[in-house]
Order: sequence, then C-alpha cells, then structure tokens
Amino acid sequence: MSDGSRTVLSKSTFHFAAGLGSGVLSAVLLQPIDLLKTRVQQSGAHSLSAAIADIRAAPRLLPALWRGAVPSALRTGFGSAIYFTSLNAIRQSVARLSPHHLSSSSSSSATSYGSSSSSSSLPKLSNTSNLVAGAVARSFAGFILMPLTVLKVRYESTLYSYASLASAARDIASREGVRGFFAGYGATAVRDAPYAGLYVLFYEQSKKRLSLLFPPSDNNDGNAERRSHGGPMAVSRAAGINFASGVVSAVVCSVVSNPFDAVKTRIQLQPERYRNMAQGCRLMIREEGPRALWDGLALRMSRKALSSALAWTVYEELIRRAERGWTATAAARDAL
Repeated sequence: MSDGSRTVLSKSTFHFAAGLGSGVLSAVLLQPIDLLKTRVQQSGAHSLSAAIADIRAAPRLLPALWRGAVPSALRTGFGSAIYFTSLNAIRQSVARLSPHHLSSSSSSSATSYGSSSSSSSLPKLSNTSNLVAGAVARSFAGFILMPLTVLKVRYESTLYSYASLASAARDIASREGVRGFFAGYGATAVRDAPYAGLYVLFYEQSKKRLSLLFPPSDNNDGNAERRSHGGPMAVSRAAGINFASGVVSAVVCSVVSNPFDAVKTRIQLQPERYRNMAQGCRLMIREEGPRALWDGLALRMSRKALSSALAWTVYEELIRRAERGWTATAAARDAL
C-alpha cells in the first residue's frame, strides 16, 4: 500500500473515530430529552407533564431517565461516525473533482480544510453542494442504522415491555420479520435528508457570518494587523462559533422536519395502525388534528440543538487538531 493510500485510510479512520466519539457523548448526555420526546409522540395525549409523571413513578429515577441509552448511543454514535465519514468523503471528492462547486471564498484551495482564519475544519463548498452532500450522507447513514433506530424507539416507549434489546429484537423478528427493523424508513429519510442537507447549508453559512462578526486573533503575535487578518482562530473562539452555528441550524431544521419525525415515531411503534407516511399523516390529522404533527417539537428542538452543536463542535475540533498533525508529518516526510 502506498503512503498516499495509507494517509487516506488513516484520515478516514480518524473521521470515523471522531464522529463515533462525538455521537456517543451527545447521545448519552441528552438521552432523557430523547426519551421524553418519544413518550410525548407515542400517543395523542400531547402531554409533557404526563410523560414526566410516568417516569417519576418508576422505582428508580436515573435508570428510568436513561432507558434506551444503550441503543441510542449505538445508533447515534455509529450513525455520526458513518455520517461524518461519508460526508467528508463526498465533500472532499466534490472539492477535488468539481472546482465550480466550491464557494467563492475557497476556490483557491479546493482540497484544503478550513483556513487558519476560519472556525471550519472542513472543505468549503457551494450552498448547493453542501445541501446535497448532507442529504446523501444522512440518508445512507440512516438506512444502515435503521434497525437500531427501531429498537431504540420501541425500547423507550411504554407501549412495549421489553426486558432487553435482545428480547426486543427477537419480538420484532418473529412478529414482523426483517421488514419490521426498517419500519418508518420512508418517513425517516424524508425527515433526515432535507434536515441534514439544510443543516449543513445553514451551519456553514452561520459559521461564515459569525467568523466575520468575531474576527480571528493570534495571541502569540503582538502585531495588530496580523491579529486582525491572518492569525489562526483561537480554539475557544472557533468552538464557540461552531457551537452557536450548530444550535441555530438545528433549531431551524427541527421546526421544518418535526411532522416527519412525529409520523415516523407512530409508524415504528404501531406499524399495524400507521402503515406508511402518507396514511399515518392523514390518520393523525383526522383523529387528533394538525397539532399531532408538532408533538415533541420543543423537546426535539432542545435535543437537536444541543446534540448537533455538541457533536459538530467536538468533531471539528478533533479534526482541526489532527489536521495540524497530518500537515506536520507530511512536511517532515517531504523534507527528508
């Protein structure tokens, strides 16, 4: 294997590991919010207080709050790993093969990561390329992780009394076959593809705007002009910009995609009643009104804002640090 191939493999492995770590961290920390969202969406009660009361009535509060944390961590962790790895591969390929898809500010460095004056650690593409890359990467990751998604939702719900993930998997397999593990994928794809595409688009645009509002500085150089125009962005500032951009993007995209999430949850919990996205949507509106499509919005917004911002901030910072190491190693190798 050539040095170039080993480098590409090493970078892909690190992107996978960075995505896995950031995804697991956000999933475990925010599992109680996700649990409450599932409970609110599982029926037409529309009551957060009832969901909280139900959890508080459990014999042990902490295990009840983190019920489903294992499948959630597996799904979100490996989902983030697959998503970030495939997203990076897509964006790097677009940057190399289609220079006209680059944003105007980065056309001079097609395959480079974020510059020292930017908070970004990723290739800069056009709005259309960011939209498509995010949608394709998320759809792919969503399909691969769909069985874990179904297990997670059912394990969190009070409609099933599964004692373990293994018993849940056996029950789904015996009752519904392989198809049961992909229940709600249509609604999930319709929810996730636009969400992820718009998220990447808004995220990159927000970072660009915030980077202009908060110009980078170089604390190691007293030259004011360099601090204003050429120094590397401090870690705390870059992380703050990335986190704020993640929160804003997640809030906007959550509002747009929540109806698909609400229908998806019903399909995964009651596939015999809610057979597909179109039929499920009509049934929910007819029996409960349009409000049913917005069940869990506040909880989903809160979780998405925090989890997406946390995952992207941790991921980008890990990549920023690794990229410096890769650059230094390449420079040392070229000097020999």
